[in-house]
Amino acid sequence: MTRRIFALLGRRDEPTDAVEEYCLHLGESLVVHDFQLELRRVPWEIHGWARSLHALRLQAAGWRGTWTLVQYTALAWSERGFPFRFIQALRILAAAGARIAIVYHDVEPFAGTRPIDRLRRFAQVRAMRRALDLADLAIFTVPPEKLSWCPGNREKAAFIPVGPNLPIEAIASNRHAHRNEDSHFVPSIAVFGITGGEPGQRETREIIAAMQFAAQKLGKLRLSVFGRHAELREAALREGLRGSPVELSVEAVLDGEEVVQRLSNCDLLLFVRGPISSRRSSAIAGIACGLPVIAYEGQETAPPITDAGLVLVHEHMPGSTNDEARQQDLNESLLRVLSDSAFRTELASKSKMAYQRFFSWHAIADRFSELLEKNLSP
Repeated sequence: MTRRIFALLGRRDEPTDAVEEYCLHLGESLVVHDFQLELRRVPWEIHGWARSLHALRLQAAGWRGTWTLVQYTALAWSERGFPFRFIQALRILAAAGARIAIVYHDVEPFAGTRPIDRLRRFAQVRAMRRALDLADLAIFTVPPEKLSWCPGNREKAAFIPVGPNLPIEAIASNRHAHRNEDSHFVPSIAVFGITGGEPGQRETREIIAAMQFAAQKLGKLRLSVFGRHAELREAALREGLRGSPVELSVEAVLDGEEVVQRLSNCDLLLFVRGPISSRRSSAIAGIACGLPVIAYEGQETAPPITDAGLVLVHEHMPGSTNDEARQQDLNESLLRVLSDSAFRTELASKSKMAYQRFFSWHAIADRFSELLEKNLSP
């Protein structure tokens, strides 16, 4: 018998909503486990909090004993990252007798050193801890032991990585081996998304420096930059790579099939959007496409993401005296992967295996089903 469950989301993210895509892929994969996942929103940015919470109260009246997977990111529940209303939504579900499973997509509070940043961080930690108290089940997208705020009592806590949010079945499995054997092989590097604001400026400088270093050693290269904020960095990328033998392609947000195609036409993913972890769907997209991934290592970098074909660079703090050493490590890592086809093939194989075992939607749905089945009884 098919069992009905819900995914509850806050406001929609624009231009793409990765959390909504996550829920859609999860719902498709849960069908084989006899779960029907239906999406619901609390559209407070459109109708205001009072009307939105009232509508949730009316809907939740029929959810007694039904699993509700509440998707948490701070900005989905607050314009400025103070998610107090998130707790109100959870209390409405609890009062209605719904079974609450919180999926923590944001697993740590926001960084920053300004007084407002410290206040926001306090508010987010308080909200995440209170949500944990109200939940029947807490699903973290990184191992809970890696978190700075999670209490020691973790009976409710479970770990499930995110998936790639892409139609991976469209990939040609033998593409990389064929490219490596091509006598006219020109290495192609993918960058999937760049962060907005000042962090994106830093990422752009690091990409330019690494590409210049590799091109000086190897000659002609291709760089394909696409996804969120990519078009905002096109001018800086073209200026920084002017005069170097790097063929640059820059595209904005693409649909899923186009992303798979771009990744499949590249030989590695260069991921510099902060440390890699099992909640970074853009990095997992490269793993799912069977690519070696060069990425920064950080607090959240742990198995199973480390089972993929990664070359890790220790991320020193931006602005520190170690910035130059970090960039040099990144440069040399890129050169090593591009210049060694056997090493590149080995890394690609590890990525494919890790995807099948841990990051495919079938594997993720299996884990969700196991947890929901185990906790079905009141």
